[in-house]
Amino acid sequence: MASTTRIQRRPLLVRLTPQLVLLLVVAAGASAWTVVRADGMWEMPGTGGLGFASFAGMWTLMMAAMMLPSVSPFASLYARTVTEQRTRRLTLFAVGYLVVWVAAAPPVYALARLAGEYAGGDGGTALAVVIFAACGVYQLTPLKRRCLAHCRTPLGHMLHYAALRGPLRDLRAGLDHGWYCLACCWALMALIVAFGVMNVPAMVALASLVAVEKLWPRAELFSRVIGAGAIVAAAAVIWLPGLAPGLTGSADTMDSAASQDSMDMER
Repeated sequence: MASTTRIQRRPLLVRLTPQLVLLLVVAAGASAWTVVRADGMWEMPGTGGLGFASFAGMWTLMMAAMMLPSVSPFASLYARTVTEQRTRRLTLFAVGYLVVWVAAAPPVYALARLAGEYAGGDGGTALAVVIFAACGVYQLTPLKRRCLAHCRTPLGHMLHYAALRGPLRDLRAGLDHGWYCLACCWALMALIVAFGVMNVPAMVALASLVAVEKLWPRAELFSRVIGAGAIVAAAAVIWLPGLAPGLTGSADTMDSAASQDSMDMER
């Protein structure tokens, strides 16, 4: 029994296949395009002057860049259960996975709009405190641990996915795994509003945290450390507003964002 438990707790390993390489290439392309689109907008508060349609498109690119690499171990395991039409089926799985993250665009957009309204003042600082604190508390909850365990060792769910039938079985598997991943990582993703939605260094840092959570053997401890750090940041941002540049940016940044918002309205 003890040996079985140790096996179940091991993180998934990646076995490179042409389909998995394609998945990583898509993530790399999305990363490059995100950097190009975000040029000059890194510390703009709120939505960076984007309307919802443009924001949703940008968010989709960001999630492809940030989340596809971290889902690659699961995709590698899933690909081993596929014996025919592997490229098409893995593509449907990836699409289902991304659909879940795209569905998160409206609430993120609403939060970013709220951030844009309060950025630069006491309201921005208060919102930064709430975001950091919410992230920190959630990182310490049993729900976080359960969802993280699924993302790291989903062997039981893999048996369920293998039993699915029909032309949309892979899409359904991607959707199901995506919801677990969203439940696991939403609090970390919310931090992007505090750092600046178009803040590329913050995207890289958060994507790295997500990847370490899913791959490092002591992921549960690491997750708790992140939670404790976020709670500390919630208190520290009151005296160190630079911790949340997307909510407490300088006057020059706010003026730039206002000009961008004006241009977006004119278009």
